[in-house]
Amino acid sequence: MTTPLSGFPPPSIRRLVIKIGSALLVDTAGQVREAWLRTVVADVAARKAAGQQIIIVSSGAIALGARRLKLPKGGRGSLEDAQAAAATGQIALSQCWATLLAEQDITAAQMLVTLDDLEHRRRYLNASATLERLMALGVVPVVNENDSVATAEIRFGDNDRLAARIGQAARADAVVLLSDVDGLYSANPHVDASAMFIERIDRIDARILAMADGGSASGMGSGGMTSKIEAAKIATGAGAHLAIISGKIDAPLSHWERGGRGSVFVGAQGKGARKGWLAGRLTVRGRITVDEGAERALERGNSLLPAGVARVEGVFARGDVVDILAPDGRIIARGLTEYDSAAATRIAGKRSEDIATLLGEMPRSVLVHRDHMALV
Repeated sequence: MTTPLSGFPPPSIRRLVIKIGSALLVDTAGQVREAWLRTVVADVAARKAAGQQIIIVSSGAIALGARRLKLPKGGRGSLEDAQAAAATGQIALSQCWATLLAEQDITAAQMLVTLDDLEHRRRYLNASATLERLMALGVVPVVNENDSVATAEIRFGDNDRLAARIGQAARADAVVLLSDVDGLYSANPHVDASAMFIERIDRIDARILAMADGGSASGMGSGGMTSKIEAAKIATGAGAHLAIISGKIDAPLSHWERGGRGSVFVGAQGKGARKGWLAGRLTVRGRITVDEGAERALERGNSLLPAGVARVEGVFARGDVVDILAPDGRIIARGLTEYDSAAATRIAGKRSEDIATLLGEMPRSVLVHRDHMALV
């Protein structure tokens, strides 16, 4: 079945995020594949001329910097090497994008973000406002993770999920991941000739998750199909479509729009911006497991009451983000807790009217309010 979303053409897709990985942008010698990149920029220029707003999420800084600094293992031998390579390579990367976009009379802007920038609500809103203003000015933002300061513990780790979060912050209609494969297959097509191509995915369930392969074919990038499906969960949860298409051909966007192969994850509808931000977060402070009755209540749109809580894990403060788990361990929701972890543990399984006796006061009757919760 051919999806009507093929190509994500303007004007039906008003705002589009395009992610390009290191393996496509940088060759094995550590140089930018400039001839290929020019065809991508020509695609961007054509879409922009047709009224589509474009944001680019570009990898490549570490790979470029490692070449210039002559670092072993592509600059990924240690955290310090990766940070130094990123700091050096980011200059070359931004210069390349600025030059090629300027040839098409397009102004480029650079945005470097960390995981914290998109996980903290106020900083997320600041990033969103910056992207909105750049779009209004007709600029093409080129975004990358700020690997020169990111650590192993606090980083996206791959630009697939970064692209989805940027799409969410920018209120994009769709995200395209340029990949070394032309979409999602039932198994890794590089090793299984019988793998079946999946063109349209309306729901990311256990069957789809089982198709993921975490390996990066080039050894240069950090993502695989697992990261792409995780990105799809973030994007579609925020109401945006996400496509995986091949970037191993010239003018990949034009090729896809003319009928080339690609897999489309269809965006969900009806989730507000705040709940989309909650659902798309990559870090949480704690976990709250509920009983079957509470699970059914949450699915009906109710708040989480202490009586339905079976277990509290982690150390968190009031207002922190926590995952809410079904009895079988599945994450079913994410929300802002109304109590810290110590108080939540004390009132778990208790009726709301018992909270005052246990804590000496009852400031709130719910543990996680429905207005501050998103089903996932």
